[in-house]
Amino acid sequence: MFEFSSIPHYHESLKEGTTSCELAVTHYLDKISSHAALNAFVNVYADEALLRARELDKQRKSGMPITPLHGVVIGIKDVIAYEGHTLTAASNILRANPGQPRSKDFTSIYSATAVTRLLESGAILIGSLNCDEFAMGSANIHSAYGKVLNALDTDRVPGGSSGGSAVAVQAGLCMASLGSDTGGSVRQPADFCGIIGFKPTYGTISRYGLVAYASSFDQIGIFARTIADVAILMEVMAGPDEFDSTAAARVPDFSSYSSSGKKYYRIAWFPEALHHKGIDPVISSKIKAVLEELALAGHTVDPVQFELLDYLVPAYYVLTTAEASSNLSRYDGVRYGFRAMNTGMELNDLYVNSRTEGFGQEVKRRIMLGSFVLSAGYYDAYFTRAQKVRKILKEKIELIFSAYDFIILPTSPFTAPRFEEMADPIAVYLADIYTVIANLAGIPAISLPLFWHNNGLPFGLQVMAERFNEVSLLHFSEMLMQAGKEPL
Repeated sequence: MFEFSSIPHYHESLKEGTTSCELAVTHYLDKISSHAALNAFVNVYADEALLRARELDKQRKSGMPITPLHGVVIGIKDVIAYEGHTLTAASNILRANPGQPRSKDFTSIYSATAVTRLLESGAILIGSLNCDEFAMGSANIHSAYGKVLNALDTDRVPGGSSGGSAVAVQAGLCMASLGSDTGGSVRQPADFCGIIGFKPTYGTISRYGLVAYASSFDQIGIFARTIADVAILMEVMAGPDEFDSTAAARVPDFSSYSSSGKKYYRIAWFPEALHHKGIDPVISSKIKAVLEELALAGHTVDPVQFELLDYLVPAYYVLTTAEASSNLSRYDGVRYGFRAMNTGMELNDLYVNSRTEGFGQEVKRRIMLGSFVLSAGYYDAYFTRAQKVRKILKEKIELIFSAYDFIILPTSPFTAPRFEEMADPIAVYLADIYTVIANLAGIPAISLPLFWHNNGLPFGLQVMAERFNEVSLLHFSEMLMQAGKEPL
């Protein structure tokens, strides 16, 4: 019987000979099959995963050293390129035309830098994971493949846009997974699913091979069950990349997180966040209790006024939809992907019909909003003002981190809603109130699965740190995790 708790423990079992990579892959393939109703996977690479597992077992038995991700079974969100494998961003615009086989879906001609580094470190990629179309959504209901179900309660959303990536780890369908985080799309589903969701500093992981939603916000993130696993994955994937000019040259020593932290930290929290009218009172009270415990343990814990909170979601959606309207202009039905069937139409009609039929409702809504805020007469009123808000936010965050090590916030104002509660798009947008801060400012943030609500659902605590201060963030996160995750 195969069991997984962490990458280090898994590697110990491999060294002792009590398990094998092939046994691990077989276990996960069986679980993926038995949990197919969750709809977490878009594609499963069964044959190649088994073949790679056997090769790794053979290498290990021949005396080759175990690499950091040797035999680690990982799923990747369907917005991350993997050469020779389909890549659709969960959108019909990149899928085969109706009546054509799935083999006609768009196939990536190269691999994302993050994927290349995973493979070079010995990882086994087991499949691509469902998500909201082009990573636009907070519930994983805007997918050409249908909605993803939360394994804890299938009547509830798993969060989005990386819902499939979260559920794959939540339900034990892989050891860890990659998602993308533009405004909370790793941390929020991690919160709803009761696992760890980590978004590093913007540029820490190369975006080369990540399908763009909003280029100045997007960042590949990690779903895992332990802080140690997050650190190992970051150690492998982070670093400069000649294919991505925004990839940072500065790379922290993630593996040192367990030994390089402080004994006492300075922690800020925002009264406007924990006293907000939209937050669930149980979430607010339990996070306040953690703050009190930290203060009693000797840490500095102070309320810091943050008057920008209600401006952040509007600024975020103005800026990201503007970038999306530009990034998604390449999907025109001419060069690749879906094409409207009427071949006798004029070129402009081909563009319009292909995009109308290929894009889903939420993506079209955001493209239209983005085009509007960039249009003549409205650019200064919306886009320029939103950029000013972003600049003010960055300055405010820098000022806070000049006096404090971390900011503690909720991840979401509520636990995983039922599917029918996600019908109002404006209400869904406003629920990003606590996560968009990290993306607007480009700072690292993590959601830690510490709590259980009275309704039987998990929720997390979010911690943010200064740019490139991931090592301390992981150390503090490990301290919080060890202090006690509430039992169910």
